[in-house]
Amino acid sequence: MQTNARRNRQAAARPDRKQAILLAAEKLFAQRGYHAVSIRQIAKEADVPLALVSYYFGQKHELFHAIFASWSGTIAERLEALAEIGRAPTGEPRLRRIVQAFVEPVLRLRASPEGEYYALLITQGLGTGQREADSVLRDFFDPMAMAFIDALHDALREQAPDVSRGTAAWCYQFALGALLHHISDTRVERLSQGANLPQDPRAASLLIDFIVHGIHGAVLPPPVSRPTTRKSP
Repeated sequence: MQTNARRNRQAAARPDRKQAILLAAEKLFAQRGYHAVSIRQIAKEADVPLALVSYYFGQKHELFHAIFASWSGTIAERLEALAEIGRAPTGEPRLRRIVQAFVEPVLRLRASPEGEYYALLITQGLGTGQREADSVLRDFFDPMAMAFIDALHDALREQAPDVSRGTAAWCYQFALGALLHHISDTRVERLSQGANLPQDPRAASLLIDFIVHGIHGAVLPPPVSRPTTRKSP
């Protein structure tokens, strides 16, 4: 008769099971929340032995952390797009390009079948203020946020030199709120009486315009209107 240790080693030799655990945990955490999900439920969803979850990932908070580590490429994509803006010649429409770099990769992820639960996990699982969520925010998302805030600050100071970094941080948070609401919202179809569909990719440009013009209107000085000269009759 096989021992438990031997069975676990044989199960661990199947790399698809490790991915199955990640996907199952991602789905259940997104649907039910971190504290409402047990390791046993994750193992059942992944169709793996219970001990195999701990074998691969350790405790539940470590599995939660591993989900975001597996998606770190999406953060790298946003940071690379931001770096490209920094290498662009001065005079480019920097603010809009920064917002695009921040928004568009997330919208593509939300529209993909493989990214649906991860996108929902970002919106629902990281806004709780709990220790596990705070650890993920600090390790994965805070460094990216700092980079985007710095870029926003630099772009805004081109037109309003007195804008503080603190103001740029508020702009980042407000932009994040609009983005997260858009990717998690299911109510817009009812409110629009069927005219709009949730996560409609055609809304991307409107969302970007909303964020860009919102920042412009809140932070930058209004354009100076020139008095019109009246022609003599």
